[in-house]
Amino acid sequence: MPVAPDVTAHPSPNCGPRRGGLRPRLIVLHHTAMTSAQAALDRLCDPSAAVSAHYLICGNGRILQLVKEDQRAWHAGVGEWAGQDDINSRSIGIELDNRGDHPFSEPQMRALETLLPGIMERHGIPPEGIIGHSCMAPGRKVDPGPRFDWARLARRGLALSAGDGPAGAHPWALAIVGAGLGVIVVRTLSRTLFFNPGRAVEFRIKNALFRHLLALPRGFFERLPAGEIISRGTNDTGAV
Repeated sequence: MPVAPDVTAHPSPNCGPRRGGLRPRLIVLHHTAMTSAQAALDRLCDPSAAVSAHYLICGNGRILQLVKEDQRAWHAGVGEWAGQDDINSRSIGIELDNRGDHPFSEPQMRALETLLPGIMERHGIPPEGIIGHSCMAPGRKVDPGPRFDWARLARRGLALSAGDGPAGAHPWALAIVGAGLGVIVVRTLSRTLFFNPGRAVEFRIKNALFRHLLALPRGFFERLPAGEIISRGTNDTGAV
């Protein structure tokens, strides 16, 4: 049996009732990308910011509960999962104190592993229901990012590993693989069916792929952009 986590209540005013009688079926993991846990806490409790999460886990492993689980926190914003929208009404949001350019601390990961089982049991959420912000808002969000250890959670039955499902899949990685497969298919058709325009189509696919790669910000795969909570605007407020 997992040890019950030590959770400190720190209520945020940024919440409301879940819409349409919806109940949590997902747990969405975020990173704060802010300078400190205190800075993130201040932001998540600022009424003018209109953002929040159910839990904030500090780098030292301290767990703060900002919103009760039966309430709708404002963390997910625009996006969908398995064809369903209003993720805020369908999920529990957990913010991890991390700037996005360094590994998640051992005390923080242990705290997350202690917190997750109880939430999963209370709401009947299976491992495949543990997702990243980037999973339900690909292209718009990248957290918790490539430095988050999905495999560690998977070994404990708390998520799917990166190779087993969407929880650890990065949208840009999927795009690159898809483009590569497109090139292979066109090349095969060109050789087997003597399809003359094959090279032109292949060139267009490669060219589009490289254009998108070149458009990525410097160090995209090594670090995540700063200001994750700060950058959340109307797409992440309770109005969504």
